[in-house]
Amino acid sequence: QVQVVESGGASVQAGESLTLSCAASGRAVYPMGWFRQGPRAEREFVAVVGWNGEKKYSDTVKGRFTINRDGAKNTLSLQMNSLQHEDTAVYYCAAKSLANIQRNSDQYDYWGQGAQVTVSK
Repeated sequence: QVQVVESGGASVQAGESLTLSCAASGRAVYPMGWFRQGPRAEREFVAVVGWNGEKKYSDTVKGRFTINRDGAKNTLSLQMNSLQHEDTAVYYCAAKSLANIQRNSDQYDYWGQGAQVTVSK
């Protein structure tokens, strides 16, 4: 069984930066990614990193967010710069059992409890 735990959620001002962290325990899993769910919205893809280091981002965060993975520690981070009010959401770390990169949340097997990020205008 794999357990996924996020940390680092906070309230910040627009334009500021914040880093979310995620730790997966149990066994190494790839790929690992971040999703978010804003108020009155569906869960959406943010970023993912595969076993070979390949990274993908949603168009809304590309250029502002950076996903990084430490394979040895089985940890994941999301560096978020130039945060906007529209980035306000609960951010979820997720991991898959199969190796192919997916943007579809239905393809992910393991989920954290979520970390609240609130960006004030």
